[in-house]
Amino acid sequence: MNTIRGSFRAAMLMGAAASVLALAGGAKAQDSNTSNNTWPYAETHRAPVLAVVGDISCQPGETEPAGEKGHEACDNPNAPYTSTSLWQSQEATANQIEAMKPDAVAITGDLQYQVGQYQDFEQSFNLTYGAFKFLHRPSPGNHEFYNEHGATGVAGYGYFSYYNGFQVDANGNPITVTLGDPCPSTMTGCSYTGLSTTNSNPQPVPRSDGQAGHFEQTGGVGATIPAGGTVGVGDGWYSYNLGSWHLISLNIECETQPGGCSTTGPWFAAELAWLKKDLEDNHSACTAAYWHQPTFSAADSITEEGVTAQAFWELLYEYNADLVLNGHDHLYARYRPLDPSGNPDPRKGIREFIVGTGGETLDTVVTTNTTAADPSGNPNFNAQNLEAGTGNYWGVMALTLGEHGYQWDFESALEAPVAPSGTAANYSDKGVGSCHGGRNW
Repeated sequence: MNTIRGSFRAAMLMGAAASVLALAGGAKAQDSNTSNNTWPYAETHRAPVLAVVGDISCQPGETEPAGEKGHEACDNPNAPYTSTSLWQSQEATANQIEAMKPDAVAITGDLQYQVGQYQDFEQSFNLTYGAFKFLHRPSPGNHEFYNEHGATGVAGYGYFSYYNGFQVDANGNPITVTLGDPCPSTMTGCSYTGLSTTNSNPQPVPRSDGQAGHFEQTGGVGATIPAGGTVGVGDGWYSYNLGSWHLISLNIECETQPGGCSTTGPWFAAELAWLKKDLEDNHSACTAAYWHQPTFSAADSITEEGVTAQAFWELLYEYNADLVLNGHDHLYARYRPLDPSGNPDPRKGIREFIVGTGGETLDTVVTTNTTAADPSGNPNFNAQNLEAGTGNYWGVMALTLGEHGYQWDFESALEAPVAPSGTAANYSDKGVGSCHGGRNW
């Protein structure tokens, strides 16, 4: 236990030191231009700005968990990514957010690779994004919950512990568990060669409520904790208001939860019931929702979770929501306004953005001959509906939230080594849109 306690405290000290340095650097930069440090505490007297980004931080160190396919490590990524590029890319997008000075940061999942262990959050994600942690409004991704490429997931324990804090015993030691395999045999990720059934790194037990939303202490599926309890259930959905907008953070990582990804399973049905009630109570003129795995995929990689998220779309469409923000595809993409079935709908349709460009290795935008871009399987879906996209740059989208509309501005922070020869050094996509006006009262 002393070794565990020491490793956690060392990780926290590293993260705290990085946060102080980052904030100090930001303060110095502002002091050179203004007499007052106006961000992040003072009111800006402008329309709120929401920074949007996901798929961020590499696995710290040179090695990855046993069975991993080995291309997400910070110090040892596969070519053409260099030995330093995955540190540089997450640093570049963190710097971009600090320069943007947003009012909040919507994180669209996969904050920490590979399996979202608490130790990895502190030793990678926190070293850059920890500088403005209190502005985060996160949603979890599959790398916070699942087995990935042969490594055992941690059922959201690292993610919830990082944001909500964790429980300690009477001596101040973290209360930890060694999780068994929470991955059901029906899940695709469970079939990778080298899959282990136990994560040998103990994880702290999260506190029930905090910045990441609610974590239920019991009731999860899969592994049994040695003390006799069961794996907790990371719910993690919540909503908040920013300016005249209502923003909703959802959790689509359903496969390892009770009932799986069935819309009638107890876990996902509870989230849908909560979302319906939240939308019924919403009086805002403008509404946006975000979660990790998209229903419409610019990388031609729609997942079971993405198909399940159509149920989110149906409720959001019914209640006149305006935007859906996703990650998972490691690229930037903007779709035309769509209905829940993927049909163009310029009057009531919801516009989907994918911003999975926070620092991890990037994907290619697929615009033709797609077979898995939308739930219907339309092979021309992206060619017909994708308005902009790139997989050649890391970057962050600034979403300015007006009283009756929005402005989006995706700017690249760093060109990736995968970019074809002759690609421009920078990329920008910006525009404006109007809100539907909320419910008709």
